[in-house]
Amino acid sequence: MQKNLIDSNPVLKLSFDFSLAMIGYCESLEEKKKIIISRQLLKSATSICANAMEAQNAESKADFIHKFKIAAKEADETQYWLLLCDYSKSYPECKKLLGELEVIQKLLSKIIGTAKRKSTVN
Repeated sequence: MQKNLIDSNPVLKLSFDFSLAMIGYCESLEEKKKIIISRQLLKSATSICANAMEAQNAESKADFIHKFKIAAKEADETQYWLLLCDYSKSYPECKKLLGELEVIQKLLSKIIGTAKRKSTVN
């Protein structure tokens, strides 16, 4: 993976940095024996950037939109798991992660909306 591509693309940069933060959070969950939630969370959280990366080489505008929709769904799933952690008294603090995720979700929504508008114009 090229560092330049990630650094020059805001959604990739935010989602990659979020993935790294989630790795650390999930490691702390594993230390506390919260294995099931940790694994679910790690899969969905790291999938956001993976799908955004795939969209960079989409075969068509429809494929681009589809991959970003998958990234958005993974972000929604990640939000669910983080909310469970946030509301559970025995889980580590994650409000900062929820805030970072909200920024990513808004950006994904804008990308999808813009791509849809542009595809109907062309």
